[in-house]
Parts: sequence; structure tokens; C-alpha cells
Amino acid sequence: MNWEPLLQEVRSKLEQSRPTENALDSRRLFHGRGNSYPGFERVCVDGYHPAILVTLFEAYEGEDVLAQQLWALVQPFGYSGLAVQRRYQPRAPIQWEWGEPVEAPLARRGPLKFPLTFERQNVGFFLDIEPGRAWLERQVRALVEQGEDFKLLNLFAFTCAFSVVARAAGAPEVLNIDLNKGVLKRGQANHQYNRLPLKAIRFVARDALRDFKRYDRSGPFRLAVVDPPTRQRGAFEVDSNYAKLLEKLPACLAGEADLLLVLNSPAHSEAYFRELISAADPGYSVVERLPQNPDFPDSDPDAALKMLHVRFTRTV
Repeated sequence: MNWEPLLQEVRSKLEQSRPTENALDSRRLFHGRGNSYPGFERVCVDGYHPAILVTLFEAYEGEDVLAQQLWALVQPFGYSGLAVQRRYQPRAPIQWEWGEPVEAPLARRGPLKFPLTFERQNVGFFLDIEPGRAWLERQVRALVEQGEDFKLLNLFAFTCAFSVVARAAGAPEVLNIDLNKGVLKRGQANHQYNRLPLKAIRFVARDALRDFKRYDRSGPFRLAVVDPPTRQRGAFEVDSNYAKLLEKLPACLAGEADLLLVLNSPAHSEAYFRELISAADPGYSVVERLPQNPDFPDSDPDAALKMLHVRFTRTV
């Protein structure tokens, strides 16, 4: 297989970022899953300097050649190891194939760092949602500059990257909710790794929908992030649960609140998402759809990650 189109894209990304002050920021160097590169739809390449992670979602002829050619390409940019994850194999193993294994790989975002787990299928940091983190950062800084005392609700918090970004920007209080106690522990560790104070940062293992009455009185929340899984067996299904959650949510929001609502489902269009939101409560209004992360091009905007800034205004 001729890997040159993929290699050209990676080379271009690396050369573009070299002179910038955030040249070491983690980013996707090649995104095949957006169907913008025919023949490479099941390949992704991520840069977690000094580690390169190649993810293969199906078997390709010449995988070893790809790894070798990528390694030759990235070495001059200071990368020290290249790993390959084969998601098409049982348990999606990650193997270091070139250079030296990076013992403690990190996702980097400016001064913030997030320890990764290369031994697991999901390494613990989502690169595609960076526009959402940047949006939250701006919202928090604006409220801090205005002298407001406010609370942030982070639903489906995972490893709490949103919370880390918000606290670093000055958020006085954050409630992180996730059903998985393990990822919340990693979220707490992410704050500590970045030497961020944990005062008024809470990590609560709850079902965001079914346990709503067990955390709704922690508000009112001026900001909220809702980033659910498309399908979490036995816990959350976009089709049947997202609308129910959005119907409940106003009970714990401030009279005026700004929300980041996320839908990561290629099967659901932006129009569907907007209709779901407007039907859930008359106080919701969509301000804008955030731009896609440019490192994640997609031939179909409706299939891409959908991040909507929604303003809530209490109507009664």
C-alpha cells in the first residue's frame, strides 16, 4: 500500500507547528475516520510528544511499512517512540514498535499536562473536543473578570479534563459527575498533577440521569458541560436518554446559564440535536455550533462531533 498521502499530511502538520510556542501541544496528525482521505478511513495518527500513537481500526496491508516510514519522518521533530494500537484485535493491544517506549506519556495543552494510559483502549484524553475546552476556558475567564461567584457542572466528566481547564482558568467551584469511580480518581489525579488546588472541586460517582435528585441541589450552576457517551450499556443511550436529561437539567441551573452540549454520534444530525434541545425546555436557545477541531476534518458535518453552545434562560 502507498502510504505517501498519509505521510504528507503528517509532515505538513509537524512542519506547521514547529515554530509556534505550543509546538508540543498534543494533536491529531492524521484523521482518516472523517472519510476525507480515500483508502485511509480506518487509520489515525496522534502526536503526544515525545510519543506517536498510530491507531488502526482494521487490518491494512503494509502496517509494518507505515510504522517504519512514520518513525523515520517524526524522529527529526523530537519524538522518541512510536506505538501502534490495533483496535481490530481483541482488547485493542498497544505495542511500541519503533524507538524507545515512553514510560509516562502525556497529553499536553499549553502548560497543562494529562497523564495517559497507553495500556488501555482509551488513553484518557480526547483531542477532538479541544474547541469545547477552549470555549469553557473563555466562559470561565469572562465570569472571573466580571467578579462573579459561580459553579460549573461537568456531567459525564470522564478524566475531568474540562474541570482541569476550568480550574486553571479560575473557576471557583466544579462538580464532576461520572458513573465510573476509576475515571474520577484519574480526574482528581489530573488536577493534582497540574498542582491545581482541589478546594471546592468535587468528584462524585453518580448516574447523571437516574441519580439527578442526588446532585441537583448542589447548584445553581452558571455553567454546565454535558458530554455523554453515544451508548453506554445499561446506563445511557442517546436516543432514549438525552432528551430526558435535558428536561431535568433546568432544575439545577441558575436563572441564566451557558451550556456546552455535545453529541458524538455520526447517526444523528445537527438538526436532530437542535430539535431535541428546543423540545426539552423553552428556556434553551442554541447560540452557535462550535467549529470543528481542524485536526479532525470530516466529509459530512452531520457525522462529525457536534458541540453546541446553548444559553438557558428561566421562563417561569
